[in-house]
Amino acid sequence: MSLSRIEQIKSFLEQKPNDPFLHFALALEHLKLDDSATAKAIFNQLLQEQPDYVGTYYHLGKLLEQEKAYEQAFEVYQKGIATATRANDRHAAQELRGAYQMLSDELL
Repeated sequence: MSLSRIEQIKSFLEQKPNDPFLHFALALEHLKLDDSATAKAIFNQLLQEQPDYVGTYYHLGKLLEQEKAYEQAFEVYQKGIATATRANDRHAAQELRGAYQMLSDELL
């Protein structure tokens, strides 16, 4: 099922190659298939090409936490908080602050 969704998203990307949501959705589908390496590569590329796409920060941070790359996760959360704040996206900023705090509490 997810493979067909991946193919569907790739088809949409052919029509709209610069749509950040489609790249984000593609990364999430790879996560569902436990293909974290591909998801991580897509998230990182998305951050380079579309750094204002706020949703990427939370999911990449969580992926880095799973990989036990805690310092990188903290950095991603901090950048995400700053990006969400600049975009006046209070919900995303709060969600990222919560993820940052939970990781901080877990590591104490």
